[in-house]
Amino acid sequence: MRLRIASWNVNSVRLRIEHLARFAVEQAPDVICLQEIKCQEPEFPAAALAEAGYPYLKIKGQKGWHGVAIASRLPLDDAPSLAVCREGHARTVSAMVAGIEIQNFYIPAGGDVPDRAVNPKFDHKLDFYERLTADMANRSPRAPLVIAGDLNVAPGEFDVWNHKYMSKVVSHTPIEVAAMADLKVSLGFIDPIRETTPDPEKLFSWWSYRAADFRASNRGLRLDHLWITPGLRSAADRSGGPIGQIHHGVRAWDRPSDHAPITIDLTI
Repeated sequence: MRLRIASWNVNSVRLRIEHLARFAVEQAPDVICLQEIKCQEPEFPAAALAEAGYPYLKIKGQKGWHGVAIASRLPLDDAPSLAVCREGHARTVSAMVAGIEIQNFYIPAGGDVPDRAVNPKFDHKLDFYERLTADMANRSPRAPLVIAGDLNVAPGEFDVWNHKYMSKVVSHTPIEVAAMADLKVSLGFIDPIRETTPDPEKLFSWWSYRAADFRASNRGLRLDHLWITPGLRSAADRSGGPIGQIHHGVRAWDRPSDHAPITIDLTI
């Protein structure tokens, strides 16, 4: 069975429910991990998701801010809930789908100053990474696990529009890149999207609203990620061909999110 998993910082699920329904028709994901839903659980458009073919939901909402959800065509079971956000924000939600654990995160952006001693938001971001890395280090790399979400770090030179410039800007500073690298090493996580499109090709999933034409300026960052443990390597290999994709065309839709959705395919 093919299992297509999507991740998308939708930047208000109620505002972009029609985009979500269109994406569901065009790309047919089985599971959609959403970030920045910007609503509480009772306000979540569950009926519209069910009509689009996703009756199974796990939602962690917050009034006006943050918020994460998992929508699925397949039944969802409970998975460990991780206490990795010290501020108690709605930034993490989890589920078991077809025997695979999915952990969906909206990691803090970190503010503007890349110094945890003077910027509490940046310190919170790094603390989130440190807590998450410590949790992962206690697990088995053989366990079938997917990490999804807006992780708010562009890890590589070719994941940003200008490596030298962005190395001084929050989202691509050396300390953030190192924190993400530690998380990746913790379980030997695999990055199917970058494996599908290797360096040096540039890959972005976010473009600022400030650009009149995001494609013309193309000052993007790859902030959105879907990683798998080595325990899912064979499931990725059995899919054959490219298994990871950034759907940048969605960013060109009317009144879009500033993030494009991403997908990976597994065969289980």
